[in-house]
Formats: sequence, structure tokens, C-alpha cells
Amino acid sequence: MFSEYDVIVVGAGHAGCEAAVAAANMSCKTLLVTMNMQTIAQMSCNPAMGGVAKGQIVREVDALGGYSGIVTDTTMVQFRMLNRSKGPAMWSPRAQSDRALFARKWRTMLEENPFIDFWQDMVKSLLVKEGRVCGVVTGMGLEIRSKTVVLTNGTFLNGLIHIGEKQFGGGRAGESAAKGITEQLVSLGFEAGRMKTGTPPRLDGRTIDYSKTEIQYGDENPGKFSYTNTVVPDKQLCCHISYTNPQVHEILKTGFDRSPMFAGRIQGLGPRYCPSIEDKIDRFSERDRHQLFIEPEGWDTHEIYLNGFSSSLPEEVQYKALRLIPGLENVKMFRPGYAIEYDYFPPTQLSLSLETHLVKGLFFAGQINGTTGYEEAACQGFMAGWNAALQCKEQEPVILSRAQAYIGVLIDDLVNKGTEEPYRMFTSRAEYRILLRQDNADIRLTKLAAEKGMNPMDSRISRVNDKLKAVEQIRQSLSSCLASPTEVNGFLEKLSSSPIDQKTKYLQLLTRPDINLKDLMLLNPILKEEFSVFDDEILESAEINIKYEGYIKREQEMVEKMQRLESVKLPAQFDYHKIAALSNEAKTKLSKVRPLTIGQAGRISGVSPADVSVLLVFLGR
Repeated sequence: MFSEYDVIVVGAGHAGCEAAVAAANMSCKTLLVTMNMQTIAQMSCNPAMGGVAKGQIVREVDALGGYSGIVTDTTMVQFRMLNRSKGPAMWSPRAQSDRALFARKWRTMLEENPFIDFWQDMVKSLLVKEGRVCGVVTGMGLEIRSKTVVLTNGTFLNGLIHIGEKQFGGGRAGESAAKGITEQLVSLGFEAGRMKTGTPPRLDGRTIDYSKTEIQYGDENPGKFSYTNTVVPDKQLCCHISYTNPQVHEILKTGFDRSPMFAGRIQGLGPRYCPSIEDKIDRFSERDRHQLFIEPEGWDTHEIYLNGFSSSLPEEVQYKALRLIPGLENVKMFRPGYAIEYDYFPPTQLSLSLETHLVKGLFFAGQINGTTGYEEAACQGFMAGWNAALQCKEQEPVILSRAQAYIGVLIDDLVNKGTEEPYRMFTSRAEYRILLRQDNADIRLTKLAAEKGMNPMDSRISRVNDKLKAVEQIRQSLSSCLASPTEVNGFLEKLSSSPIDQKTKYLQLLTRPDINLKDLMLLNPILKEEFSVFDDEILESAEINIKYEGYIKREQEMVEKMQRLESVKLPAQFDYHKIAALSNEAKTKLSKVRPLTIGQAGRISGVSPADVSVLLVFLGR
């Protein structure tokens, strides 16, 4: 019935979809196995993509050839660029999506790819022979052969849903959990753990009094995620903001004795940066209110996602508390919030390619690695699918460095440091974030993807080359064009900026923090006419490169210093216990993680600078 596949992807969430795309765009015969074809790319939690650091990840996935950015652009209901008041390293795109359209668009794009096949079934075990995966066994007893397998099981591995004192098996509301894989992997020597996440109640928007809430508009000139020619909707929906209050908190506290979190029925750790409402009240007892975001689920539905109110309290407690929130006095619930507990595998058991150490050809991506968030899952899925495809072609894996992408930071953190709570990406995790901006992901990554065989990339490469030429042209024009005092001093005076007393390059004026490129275009008709052919993205990229040139150069110098350690390779199968001068903790951690380079070894938790020096001496450096 089935011929052998190059790559089998288990799970069709955000990680699984991107894994299938990456493998298929490498011209590998790919099978996407999911328990339910109707929930491909389901937005299980909030109907949004992007956010702080997450938006950069979506743009990186798009620059590499993934689909998340395209799907988000064509299904968004609102767009906002976050952190505009801060420097460009912090600017992060975020979009609300139409939940139903998002999943439908993803499925359409997957079905249009001739290298992707689909199969609806549960995978209950892996076929493993002599330490190498060679396929999967489904719930119907079918054996499907493949060269590689990518596991993207999300919250389905022995998933357990909690609502108050009730608990039942499930990977998502209304869907059953996946059984068998955890037990098999543990029998093969893998270490497993438990984590938890949660989701808020879904509300009937027809029963909300929006006049009692704060309105939150999208950007007047909305941006987008994809570097391709996607067209974003010409209208946007509004979100709204409300707040809890002491009365809400008192009602919620009446359910604490039945809370699965406080009663100890949930063993897994939840995300620190996205706690449940009961966790917020308990941990931040000094606060008398917490902000809530009332977010629409789509164009043609009244269903509302109450961001900030994740809860696993009994449904009647949730309901009573909701009705004390301004604007929600008469609200009706579509369904209550719940917590879900699931299996994960500490990611220190992986190489930087996301292939497992114990079983060759087996890759993990997404929540199975202890991460949280669609974006974190999507980028892992893409990299795992890409590297699985490269292995099928007997080529070296692609490993992005911490200076190349937020994706590189995320995977490096997971593999070298592990995680004991759901890992979420922040800009603060990246030491080179001035280099890793959302505006230059295509310049950083698109050519690399093309060089490594990702298809189709021709039009993307052409667009990157045009962008680089345009940015350089803008720079040259600003450098050669001189501003006289009579032309610009009036404008500078209005900004309380120092006047000039002689002709000055427009390039030099642009380096002032209170002046932007569009100001200069208004001051000089020649520049305005020349630059009018460029879109806002190119103008913005040129301005950032000029304004922050000194900072960018400084970070590049830091990267070059660090790359010296990254170039020093470590033996793949070396016995670290033979080096007596290493600390015992370093011997254990190095043996477990198996770093590829001295640089990677130095980032492993428990490996000290002294241990790194010992390794350098051992290698004759």
C-alpha cells in the first residue's frame, strides 16, 4: 500500500506542517501523519502569530522558505508592530489571524505540494533497527517505511486535560491523546518528563459590552511577515482590553481548593511567562488587577479568545468570575478554560540538527522538546524537516549559529542548556539581537537556504539582491547629497536639534536620533523623487543600517571573536572521562550533549571557562 518515504512527519501542528514543507521543498518524498485531517495547523491556543522575538522567528522561517508567514499574512484580521518606542532590535511584528482561515490556508498550501502525502491515523510506535529509525507503526497496525522520522506530537503524548477536579485523556479539547510512543522511547533509553500548558475560556462576543472596555486598534499602515508578494487584508478588526478586580480574585480563590495545580494533581511545570489567572493571583497577591485582552477569533464568528485568563479552575468558578469583569457582566461561555499535561523529552538528548543521539534518523521538534508557542514549534519543525531531508540526500545538516538567527539561539539553548519549564523565546536571550532584526531576516538567511537546496528560491534570491542594491543606492545618495544651513536649520530648530553651520551630508543628518529618512525626503525634492520608487520596508532597512552602523559593526566584531572558538572542532565520539583535569560535572555534561565545537561546549550549563581551557590544551590550542 505504501512505498518507502524519505521523511515521515508525525503530527500536523505548526511544527509538523513546517517540517513537511521543508522536506518536500527539498524534493523529498514526504508523508504527513495526523490523527485528524480536519485539525491540520489548528491554532490550539490564541489565534495570533508573532510577538516579541516570536515575530522575528516567523520572518526567519519565511526567509528560509517556510509557509507560516505567508499563511499569517493572508489570514490576518489585525497587525501591530510591537515595541516601536524602543530600538529596531526590539521591533516585533504580531498579527491576529482568522483561526478557521489560517488552518484552511495551511491545508491548501500543503495539498498543493506534490511531494507531500497524507495519512489519517495515530502513530503508536516507531520501527527501529540497529539503532536507526526505519518507519512507523500506526494505530491500525500499518507499517510505513521511511529513511527518517520527525516527531512533532505537541501536547498529545499521554495528554491529560484538567478542569477543576475533573481530568480526562486528550491532546486538545475534543481530541484523544497519543499512546505508546513515550513508553517505547523510554525503553530505548530516552529520558522523559511532564510539562503543562493551559488555555482560557472561549466567549460569546454577542454577550460582551464593548463600551466598558478599552479599544485596541491595529497599525494604521499594517505590515506583514512574508518577504514574498503577499497581500494583506485592506481592513482590520479591533481587539479590546479589560481588567480583573479584587472581586474577580475573591471568586477565583473560592475554587483554589479544587484547582488541579494547587492540589498537586498536575505534576508538570507550566510556562513561567504565561501563567494561569489563578497562578497570577497567587504569585502576585499585591496586585489588585490583571490586564485581559479580548481577541476576535475571525471575520465570520462571534467567538472570543480571552487572552490572559488561562485557567483550570472548575467551570462554574470561571463563569462567576468572568461576569465580574467590566464588559463581561452578561457574558456566555462557549467552553471553559483548561490545563493540559503532556510528555516531553529533555532536548539535551538531541544534536544541534535536532536528531536524537540514541536513534539515528529520528528528529524531534516542537513541544516534545519542551518549548511553548506556535512560532518556536514552527521553526524547530522547519529545521528538523530540512535536516531530515539533507540526511536522506547524504548531505551535512544545516545548523544556524546564534549570530545568524533567533532560530539558532533557540536550538542552541535547548540542546546545550535543556529546559525544565516550557521554553519561550525573548529578545533578551539573543546576545546579537542588533544583527537579528525582523527587517533583515531575508538578507541573513535566504541565500543560505538556496545554497542548501531549498526550493523554490529563485524569486526570493532576486528580491534579496534587489533589496541590497536599493539599500546601498539610498546610502550612496545620502552620502553624496549635501544639505545647506538655509535648507534644513528651520526644520532642525523645530526638533530642538543642533543647527548646522556649513554644508553637511544628508547621511550625517540621518544619524541623529530625532530625524528619520522620510523627514529628509520632505526636505529635499530630489531625494523624495529618487526614493519614491522604494517601498517602506526598503526605506526602513536602509535607515536602520545607517543609524545603527556603529552598533552593528561592534556586534559583528564580537561574532568574529566567538567564531574562532566555533571553528575548533571536537571529536564526535570522544571519551571525556579520560581527561582527568575536567571537572566531574563537565565530563557528565559533555558526554551527554556531545558538542561539535569548543564554542558549543562553552555554552553548556555546568562547563566552566576552566573546563574550556582544559579542552583547548588537549586539542593543542
